[in-house]
Amino acid sequence: MKRRSLLAATAATAVVAPLGLARAQGAKTKFVFWHAMAGALGDEVGNICKGFNAAQTAYEIEPIFKGSYPETLTAAIAAWRAGQAPHLVQMFEVGTGSMLAAGPAVKQVWQLAAETGVALDPASYIGGVRGYYSLSDGRMASMPFNSSTAVMWYNKDVFEKAGLDPAKPPTTWNEVIAACRAIKAKAAAAIPMTTAWPTWVHFEQYAAMHDLEFATKSNGFDGLDTELKINTAPFVKHLNRLLDMSKEGLFKYGGRDNAAEPLFISGEAAIGFTSSAARAAITRDGKFKAGAALLPTDPEVNPNPINSVIGGASLWTMTAPNRSAAEYKAVATFLQYIGQPDQDAHWHQVSGYVPVTFAGYELSKKQGFYEKSPGTDIPITQLARGKLTANSKGFRLGRMVELRNIIQEEFEKALQGQQTAQIALDSAVARGNKVLREFEKSART
Repeated sequence: MKRRSLLAATAATAVVAPLGLARAQGAKTKFVFWHAMAGALGDEVGNICKGFNAAQTAYEIEPIFKGSYPETLTAAIAAWRAGQAPHLVQMFEVGTGSMLAAGPAVKQVWQLAAETGVALDPASYIGGVRGYYSLSDGRMASMPFNSSTAVMWYNKDVFEKAGLDPAKPPTTWNEVIAACRAIKAKAAAAIPMTTAWPTWVHFEQYAAMHDLEFATKSNGFDGLDTELKINTAPFVKHLNRLLDMSKEGLFKYGGRDNAAEPLFISGEAAIGFTSSAARAAITRDGKFKAGAALLPTDPEVNPNPINSVIGGASLWTMTAPNRSAAEYKAVATFLQYIGQPDQDAHWHQVSGYVPVTFAGYELSKKQGFYEKSPGTDIPITQLARGKLTANSKGFRLGRMVELRNIIQEEFEKALQGQQTAQIALDSAVARGNKVLREFEKSART
């Protein structure tokens, strides 16, 4: 499958900065890691790299901050076209489909392990994490790094004021509605419920946990000729529920992506759906007792909910002309290093992201981290729940950011009373499938 036109389209507007290929100096092989972590997280990435450099004498990694996730993606593809790609690049989860379609630009984890002999075992990674970054046969394409999932955050002070038990957050959507009605009746909060990341939470997570088909071909894992399926009865019912809650004054739409987060953090909203990685901001800026809970489910849709899906990013190995076997082995050794229990547990505890390995989770538990920080194990429990299926391992859809925006646009029109839930999702499917066909065409030429 020829994919060079896709690479060209992605990098059309990018400016490539000179990047010298890594070179062996004495016994050390140097390699470069481009990442998108700013501030304190960027400092911690630097600490991880310093730890790796100090732990052995054969290799030396150089971390370089390249801007936001989209900026890092564009820069990496442009650098590859110029023959100067970094050895390793951090890529957000919605860029997975584009990276896989980049063909010769990347060396997948399973290939890297086979060629270098460095053990990189997929079975050591939590199912809901590894599934997103794996092929349909289970081989890992990229290395999980910073992962989160969506959870339900709630204001314990408001729950007490409304006569609700803050130790027993709602677990089903019917219970959420009942809680919101109690909050409204007691005027315990200005807004009973809001949500950040509307598409991620209420379509992608909802589909995964209830084992519903979001898109055909195993959500795109089994072929580029995938089509959206979010206009089926369960999704229509859930969207109708949100529309009804909005009309009743139980739910306030706060905007696309993470625009609604301040509504919860400020205390205006009693319940807020967003990433588990928002814990740091909620703890720092929230002036109330906050709790994290599993996302609510619909027992009538699936009485045995399974894993949610992740957000965050993974690490991709990139190729370049004349790149040596020693350089690839250096990358593989670093990936093995960050997957060690102590490294995974430390990154989890200092960053707010979930541990990506079972061993990292068990070590954190043994160290008493979850006793000292109640609720930090909620996203892990949710990601590890049940058996991974074709509908719950993640999404392999091209131009995923664009697809999310389309769904959000149609959601907004429905909230404004311009269309029904069914019409909104029918339109989202039609428009989204057009985007998928354009992506398929570009990836095949």
